[in-house]
Amino acid sequence: MQFQPTEDQKAFRDTAKRFATEKLAPSYQQRASGHTFDRALIKEMGALGLIGADLPEEYGGLGESSVTSGLIVEEIAYADFNASYVQLLGSLMGGMVAKHASKDIASEWVPKVVSGEAIIGLGLTEPRGGSDAANLILKAVKSGNGWRLNGEKTSMSFAAQADAAVVFARTGDPNGGSRGVSAFFVDLNQEGIKRTHFDDIGTKPVGRGSVFFDDVFVPAENMMAEQDRAFGTIMAGFDYSRALIGLECLGAAQASVDETWAYVREREAFGAPIVQYQGVSFPLAEAETQLTMMRQLCYYTLDLRDRGLPHTAEAAMCKWYLPKTACEIIHQCLILHGHYGYTTDLPHHQRYNDVLGLQIGDGTAQIQKLVIAREKVGRVALQYDQKAKGAQK
Repeated sequence: MQFQPTEDQKAFRDTAKRFATEKLAPSYQQRASGHTFDRALIKEMGALGLIGADLPEEYGGLGESSVTSGLIVEEIAYADFNASYVQLLGSLMGGMVAKHASKDIASEWVPKVVSGEAIIGLGLTEPRGGSDAANLILKAVKSGNGWRLNGEKTSMSFAAQADAAVVFARTGDPNGGSRGVSAFFVDLNQEGIKRTHFDDIGTKPVGRGSVFFDDVFVPAENMMAEQDRAFGTIMAGFDYSRALIGLECLGAAQASVDETWAYVREREAFGAPIVQYQGVSFPLAEAETQLTMMRQLCYYTLDLRDRGLPHTAEAAMCKWYLPKTACEIIHQCLILHGHYGYTTDLPHHQRYNDVLGLQIGDGTAQIQKLVIAREKVGRVALQYDQKAKGAQK
């Protein structure tokens, strides 16, 4: 199948490319050293229609396709990997709120996401959870006409910067796994909430950190989806974000490859441009091949989503394979620049560190492979794994 962008999609891609080239690329490394992202830049992106273009028109979005959002994410990531998180979270969290929150909350907050005035984070991971995402202990206890939250969320993107978050909490059986989990829309600028940020080796402006809830009151109308059953309902949205994550990583790797082609054409050794040597040109040819195939996978996945077709396995493929392969490609580009590539004058090290985090966050390679196996042969794969673990005890 071919995925040729429409004229409208080309226009979105061109707008994203111009903004990324002029406003983002020149200061990528400088911004990458800070722990916050420039809100003025986010508002500029919003004004150009580059955040949440796929969100419903009734909430300020443009009602565009998932493929269109992917094109925007790829262009932004090509210039500034960290900035592309704004697009990804805008589509993921904006869509989550538009679909599962109350009309009043969606009407207030989704337009703010689209315009770049607000960032909505995801409060899912907990210190003891990791890949076992449903293993939650943050509690939501009924209190009058609402709920009170107590506990910690960790590894949350934009933890110190987000204006609000969708927070998953246990409202039912403590041993019920995904059953017994509810989701709440929480304004993070209220009493009882404390935040920290981690000093990660990459994606610093994304500001990964922890958020602590100390008896925080949330009105009953802020519950999203069905009580005790929100986990499976809302988590389905991650099939979308996994494909977008793939395009984030692809954009960064493509930038390094393009820069390396230019370098090896100019750099001479033994009286000739080093691109003439197969040891130099073949790794780049392999990288171009991998990038082309991976791009097709990502847009195929988004196209399946746009057509309302199953795409869980394909999304998991995007999530485990793209971050890994992008890191390998960027590493090769750094090496081909020789000692110059090992300096901070060039952005290869920064891209590598930024992309590396997505081999861990948002679902490890092992979890994604389990998802793919489950989609292909059913839950027997998971059941066998559980039996094996039981036999080892």
